[in-house]
Amino acid sequence: MSWTVIPLLMLNPGEEGEVIQIDGGWGIVRRLAELGIYPGAIVRMMNKSWGPVVILVSGVRIAIGRGMARRILVRPIRRSL
Repeated sequence: MSWTVIPLLMLNPGEEGEVIQIDGGWGIVRRLAELGIYPGAIVRMMNKSWGPVVILVSGVRIAIGRGMARRILVRPIRRSL
């Protein structure tokens, strides 16, 4: 099985991804986990046009900085129609 893993920042609005890995120290990993962002979590990109990136995690909208969004690696989820 071949997975494509990309930074969260590369998802387009409306796309979802499964968090695979967080590149960073324990402080960033812990802070993101407190927000519900950890390996296995499903995130949806809501808005990334300017300023912070807005994502949806477990039904909650969260704004995170672009630098932090680059450290969150996701596997895009392709929904079949």
